[in-house]
Amino acid sequence: MVIKAVIFDLDGTLASFNIDYRMVRADVRSLLMSRGLPASILSANESIFEMLKKTEIFLKNHGKKEKSIMEIRQKALAIAERYELEAAKTTSLLSGVIETLKALRKMNLKIGLCTINSEKSTNYILKRFKIAGFFDAVTARDKVKYVKPNTEHLEATLMALEVNPNETVVVGDGGIDMKCAKELKAIAVGLPTGLSSTEHLINSGANYLITSITDMPTLIQHVNSTLEE
Repeated sequence: MVIKAVIFDLDGTLASFNIDYRMVRADVRSLLMSRGLPASILSANESIFEMLKKTEIFLKNHGKKEKSIMEIRQKALAIAERYELEAAKTTSLLSGVIETLKALRKMNLKIGLCTINSEKSTNYILKRFKIAGFFDAVTARDKVKYVKPNTEHLEATLMALEVNPNETVVVGDGGIDMKCAKELKAIAVGLPTGLSSTEHLINSGANYLITSITDMPTLIQHVNSTLEE
């Protein structure tokens, strides 16, 4: 068994988005409260996806139809997308990303992207930096109902790449990336460039830690030699 694919997160792993997540959460929370969600069940400190999960349960329990729930979800995600597209105009690739993608291509590895960002903002970034051609599969949040750490998100990327979890490396800067990879028994690689500390990444299931994206080719060679023993 050897590594056949590498799946990257986007925000904080390949690019640095300057999104004010507090404002995103506040705006989404305000929307949900205007649609009848009690303030007491929506924390300003949780992700919008956690809020939407609670919203779905609450509205179903109060007899709301699926169409109505989906409409609210779409409005909430449209708020997030507005912030993402604005941030995408000023974002930058992290150092060494293009060189690393080229190196992984030379190793004949499949490359995927699994991101909680919207498809529109993701495509904007990929085209802006001319890196879209490196990716064999891109799974933005629009492609799935439940995003990572729900395994549905990563499973969709694995399916698109036609690879098994145990022959795939998942690279991310957040605990949700590590948890998702660990649950599916993929190899989780933590990159502590964002909010998550080294300790948090390890506790979330990271098998390896790297200090730079440029460490990936060497790490994969190491993992392959370990798997072949």
